[in-house]
Amino acid sequence: MHIEPGLVSDAKIWLSYVTAAGAGAYALKLAWQTAKESGPLPLLVRSAVTTALVLCFFEALPHYPVGVSEVHLILGSTLFLIFGAAPAAIGLALGLLIQGLFFAPFDLPQYGMNVTTLLVPLFALSALAGRVITPATPYVDLRYRQALALSTSYQAGIVAWVAFWALYGQGFGADNVHSIASFGGAYMLVIIVEPLADLAVLALAKTIHALRGSSFIEHRLYHSA
Repeated sequence: MHIEPGLVSDAKIWLSYVTAAGAGAYALKLAWQTAKESGPLPLLVRSAVTTALVLCFFEALPHYPVGVSEVHLILGSTLFLIFGAAPAAIGLALGLLIQGLFFAPFDLPQYGMNVTTLLVPLFALSALAGRVITPATPYVDLRYRQALALSTSYQAGIVAWVAFWALYGQGFGADNVHSIASFGGAYMLVIIVEPLADLAVLALAKTIHALRGSSFIEHRLYHSA
């Protein structure tokens, strides 16, 4: 997911700095809470792993431009379930930044928009998880409909933010609306694939007993709340 350069003019791009600052502040709040619960070292390790994974997802997994942005298999819900909200948020932000610095410098001006588009849906996913997953249910025991709800909320959030930036930058012209619709339609494939990836990773985690009790993965992966 990368907003196309020039979609939002320099005169309007200030809003992305505001939204990114808000998303970053909330991510830091989550990181502080996680550090208090599990310690700073596990947070750093989990964040380093998620950063490496996000960079790999962006660079190695298939991605292609459609309409106003690019379609990526970001696996945000997978990162959340395995590592927790704060490490997932840090990994998404740092992975996106490293990609911009070393692989796609033309994306750096859009960093505020892109990081907002990735993080705010993650925070919404975290809130939704508290509603669709009972406190007694470890994440390894999730059913398909629960994984689908989490993945759909995340991907729908991404599409909604991309649509917002496109409309904010280019207005409601027919060509722009068509490009937004094309991008949203292409993301339906991701919504189909990601829940299956979540369940496959959770099934694998269920067989790795050595991870139980580890502070380097999300506590809820194997335990109730």
